[in-house]
Amino acid sequence: MKKTISVLAVSAALAMPAMAEELSVVGSWSSLPLHNEYEVPFWSEILPAASEGEIEVSLTTHNQMNLGVGDVFRLLGDGVYDVAMTVADYAVADAPELEGLDVPLLALSAADARTMVDAARPMVTDIYHERFNSHVLAIAPYPPQVVFCNADIASLDDLKGLKVRASGRMTAKFLEALGAEGVNVSFAEVPGALQKGVVDCAVTGAGSGYSAGWWEVSSHLLPIPLGGWDSVVTAMNLDKWNSLDEATQSLISEQIVSGFEEPAWASAQDALVNDIACLTGNGECPAGDSHSMTLVEVSDADFDNARAVLVDQVLPEWAERAGDEWTARWNETVGSVVGVTITK
Repeated sequence: MKKTISVLAVSAALAMPAMAEELSVVGSWSSLPLHNEYEVPFWSEILPAASEGEIEVSLTTHNQMNLGVGDVFRLLGDGVYDVAMTVADYAVADAPELEGLDVPLLALSAADARTMVDAARPMVTDIYHERFNSHVLAIAPYPPQVVFCNADIASLDDLKGLKVRASGRMTAKFLEALGAEGVNVSFAEVPGALQKGVVDCAVTGAGSGYSAGWWEVSSHLLPIPLGGWDSVVTAMNLDKWNSLDEATQSLISEQIVSGFEEPAWASAQDALVNDIACLTGNGECPAGDSHSMTLVEVSDADFDNARAVLVDQVLPEWAERAGDEWTARWNETVGSVVGVTITK
């Protein structure tokens, strides 16, 4: 009898469908193209379909959850949700070494930015393991972080003395080294701050500024990537990652590259060109109505001076915060592909 019951139990277990792996996922800003055009299709359609229903996803975003942006990866490490994605710069208060992922003015094209990110990837993976108990799945770009000004500027040098909202700590340090005053204002508060004169200029992605209506409260656009490319890291809680079998880990790793990371990078350079056209009226705007911001050209001399400030002042100051080990790793990886060596 016992043997019969055991056989029946095993047969019943084999007949039951396997339980789907459920993932709770917190995406980046819900209003921006990276989330709507790439995150939503990947997590809601591409990955579940590739798993043949073995992976189910519950997707929201950090702003829909009213999370502080600095809390996104802290809560991920605590296991509050399984996967999260947001701008790496939002986490630098907990991990100053992470600032080295997205340095202003070192990448002037999407191809250069991708080369930098690929070089930094092993370092970033270790940072997330150590600091946030999480495993890096992907790194995707927002468009380069350009400068919107509600002030009459004609060159990079004209930022001196102006109050400028930075997109990250290294960008703030860079602006201060250029003679501007870096001001901490949240993305959502920028339009009001520009309108009221709390800030004269603000740094964000050209597409983000277009979507958020910054063209209504600013007159001049400086299209130099003064704030880098605002890399968005997608990571999974490390305990959750380690609980998955090897086949599931491989499936997620492969699919997130082909279904999310590669498409996001492929559109990054064209997105900048299109966004500038939408903001200034210089060219066709595929996103909708174009506007008439003044496009400010940066001279070679302006750029060379700014690059010298970055290399001679800003990066050595970051190296002091990050420490010798991370500085050495940055020199060996990112520094080697952009031709910059940090010396203290």
